Amino acid sequence: MQRSPGKKFLLILGLIVLAAIVAGVWRHGADGKDAQKPGKGAPAAAGTPVTTAVATKGEIDLSLKVIGRAEAYSTVNIRSRVNGQLESLAFTPGAHVKKGDLLARVDPRPLKAALDEAQGKVASDQAQLTKAEADLARYQNMLGKGFVSRADFDLYKANLGVARAALVSDQAAARAAQVQLDFTTISAPFDGITGAPLAYPGATLTADTTDIVVLNEVDPIRVAFSIPEDSLSAVRASQRRGALPVEAKIPGDTGGPLQGELEFVDNAVDATTGTIVLKGRFANADGRLTAGQFAEVTLPTTRLVDAVSIPVIALQSSTSGTFVFVVKPDNTVEQRSITTGATTASRVVVDKGLSAGERVVTEGQMLLVEGAKVRIDKG
Repeated sequence: MQRSPGKKFLLILGLIVLAAIVAGVWRHGADGKDAQKPGKGAPAAAGTPVTTAVATKGEIDLSLKVIGRAEAYSTVNIRSRVNGQLESLAFTPGAHVKKGDLLARVDPRPLKAALDEAQGKVASDQAQLTKAEADLARYQNMLGKGFVSRADFDLYKANLGVARAALVSDQAAARAAQVQLDFTTISAPFDGITGAPLAYPGATLTADTTDIVVLNEVDPIRVAFSIPEDSLSAVRASQRRGALPVEAKIPGDTGGPLQGELEFVDNAVDATTGTIVLKGRFANADGRLTAGQFAEVTLPTTRLVDAVSIPVIALQSSTSGTFVFVVKPDNTVEQRSITTGATTASRVVVDKGLSAGERVVTEGQMLLVEGAKVRIDKG
C-alpha cells in the first residue's frame, strides 16, 4: 500500500527528534562521567581578596582640624591726598599690580599753578636778599668813614636778616607745593590685587576721604581660624619647640595642601565662644588662596613618641566595641578587639591590642569572619 506524502513527512520528522534525544542523553552521561574524574571540578577557593596595611611605631604629631578663612596680608583703601578732580585710572580691576605702579592721576593744573607761584616768590626773595647783601656791604664801608650813622647801618643789617628769612620761608612753601603736585600721581604702595573702581574719571575727590580702589596684598596671605581655649596650652608647647607648621586645604582645589607657618596668636580668649583666634602665614605666588575664601586648616598640637598606629579605614565596630581583622602568617584572619587613642590625618593611634609589625585588613572587611582565608592583593 502506498503512503501519502504527509504521513511520510511526519515519519521522517519523528525519526529526527528521536535521534536528537538519544544524542543529548549520551552527551549528558559523558559529561557526568568526566565531572567525576579527578581534576575536572572547580578549583578550590583561594581566599577572599583583601587590602592590608602594617601597624607602625614611631613619632606622631596630633593635630587640630578647623575651618579658617583667608584674609589679605595688607588691605589699603587707596585715596587721594589732595583735593581735585580725578583725571584718569591706570589699573585694570582685579589685576595684579607692582609696588610703584601708577593707579590713578588727579588733575595737576591747579597745583602746578600753585607751585609756579611759590617758585616765583622764591625768585623774588632771592633778588631781595641779593640787594640787601649789597646795601649792607656798601653801608658798612660808609660806616667806617663816618658817612652814615650806626642806626642806619643796623637798619640795613636787619633788612638783610628779613630777606634771608623770607627766602627760607618761601623755599619751604615751594617744596610743599611740589609735594602737593606729586600727590596728584597715585601709585601702589605694595604688590597686590586691585578691586573694582570706587571712583571714576571726572569725580571730585576730597583729600584723604574719597576712596578710589581697595588694594589687597595676597602674597603672602593669612588664614585666620579659631581653636578651643583648652588646646591653647598644647599650641604654646609646640611653639617652644620651634616654628609651628600650618596646613591649609582648599575645598574643590585639586592641588595639594598649602604649607604655612603659625604667625599670630591673639592676646585674649573670646569669653562668649571659649575660643582664641590664630593666623597662619602662607606663600601665595600662584594665587590659589583668595581673601575671604574658606580653607580646612590642620594645626599640629602634640607629639607622641613610640606610638603604634594604623590607617583609620582598618577600624570596624560591633556591639562589643572597636576591632580589626589581623592577618596571621597562614593567611587567615583573626578578629581582634583594640583600644584606640587620638586620630591624626588618616591614621589612628592604637593604645592596646595591637603590636607594631602586625598586618591589618583595610579593604574587604565586610566579606570576612573569624578564621577566614584571605588573599592579599595590596599592602
